[in-house]
Amino acid sequence: MKVLAFSDLHMARNRAADLVTASAEADLVIGAGDYCNMRQGLDEAMGMLSGITTPLVLVPGNAESAEELTEAAPDGVHVLHGAGMTLDGLRLFGLGYGVPVTPFGDWSCDLTEGAAAELLDRCEGADILIVHSPPKGYGDRTSQGMSVGSVAVRDAIERIQPAYAFCGHIHDSWGYRGSIGRTQIANLGPTPNWFEVNA
Repeated sequence: MKVLAFSDLHMARNRAADLVTASAEADLVIGAGDYCNMRQGLDEAMGMLSGITTPLVLVPGNAESAEELTEAAPDGVHVLHGAGMTLDGLRLFGLGYGVPVTPFGDWSCDLTEGAAAELLDRCEGADILIVHSPPKGYGDRTSQGMSVGSVAVRDAIERIQPAYAFCGHIHDSWGYRGSIGRTQIANLGPTPNWFEVNA
């Protein structure tokens, strides 16, 4: 299956247009959170992506809540947060939000490591794990060199060993590629990222 994946659109109209164009070649499109900015403009951001007619799976970032994303997403879009689904034989599990809790303040949708671990424990197996926050030590370096990823996400990847784990959140690490065991880690960013995934 040809998968197009992205994260951290943050209402960038040109980036959205590129993703819509690229989606015509995809079997599945995955978004790993942060479509709007600081809980504002989500309807507009979803409108920018409305030209995607391929199956679309989204997790919320820390810039939008799961409820807000579910309400704003176009009909037929799948929103995953602490939940999984199977699409054409491909097992997907999603967890949104900032993990651990960010320093950004009340607007940010965040989870503690403990709360994230509880939600990730629901996943017994997946081909693709879609998380907004990167695993601790992988694609999680800020411009100051700090590792700010999630221990709970890393532990889940080690346990589940999906083929891929897609994340975003840490803009300074967009484009990062690495691995944990057999799992390929990708911090996506808002450009088209292509993957061939076998169900």
